[in-house]
Amino acid sequence: MADEKAKIVGRHQRIAFMNTDTTGTTPKYERMTGFTNMTNNKNPKEYNRQYVDKESEDNDVVGYSPATEYSFDRHTNTPVHEVIAKVHDGELTGSAALVDIVIVDLFTAEEDGKCAARKRTYAIIPDNDGDGTDALIYTGSFKSKSDVETGTAVLSADGKTATYTAPTMP
Repeated sequence: MADEKAKIVGRHQRIAFMNTDTTGTTPKYERMTGFTNMTNNKNPKEYNRQYVDKESEDNDVVGYSPATEYSFDRHTNTPVHEVIAKVHDGELTGSAALVDIVIVDLFTAEEDGKCAARKRTYAIIPDNDGDGTDALIYTGSFKSKSDVETGTAVLSADGKTATYTAPTMP
């Protein structure tokens, strides 16, 4: 086995795809382009306690409340932007503000093109729009609405869409 050197993973090698299908029949995961920020925060929930026989506190992670902060320059004819803007501008709530997002790690690509991927349902939480003078900028966050599902994804030849495959159960 050849000794492989470690290589740094570029931020551009972790990309996101949103299901833009509004009919609910066949998911269409389209690449989330034009974003200037997509920072994932795990927001762990901790259980902390001090035992009488110990000098220091014990800490355990007992859950997560993931959120991804976003910012994007609004573009026309961009289905992902249209979905978010519809929620944002229309002040939609409940199930009308939910989207499925697949995060794909390109740096895990196998010879058959399959990449490690994670899918989760998020609530779109709008924050601001109109910041800046050069472009119409939308900001907000995607907050988790479901557990994470780990599967695989294959990108289309042009990289604009992805096909997500859920894990198979034994």
